[in-house]
Amino acid sequence: MPRYLLSIYQPDGPAPEPEVLNKIMADLDVLNQEMRDAGAWVFTGGLHPASTSTVVRVNDGEVLTTDGPFAEAKEHVGGLWVIEAPDLDVALGWGRKAAQATTLPIEVRPFAGYRE
Repeated sequence: MPRYLLSIYQPDGPAPEPEVLNKIMADLDVLNQEMRDAGAWVFTGGLHPASTSTVVRVNDGEVLTTDGPFAEAKEHVGGLWVIEAPDLDVALGWGRKAAQATTLPIEVRPFAGYRE
């Protein structure tokens, strides 16, 4: 079955107030269980802020590391799911539910050439 990456795009800055964040976390718990029950869930994880990232690249044969995110932006990937879905329409349905639970944009992208 094809696998899809659902990426959560989170704005930089402080976390929401506890009353907002607690509802989001509860909604995410419900969504994750729904994905598990449907057999769609493969993996999920949240990420530390983009400011904690390190970029590794090769320049003229030399490996360089730099602090901070690769791209300067106001939003970065804040978390993700890897799911299995029979087709894009089903994956987009999970993306819609994820957007409702997180209140944030969700990018749905298929893995290239993956079929189990």
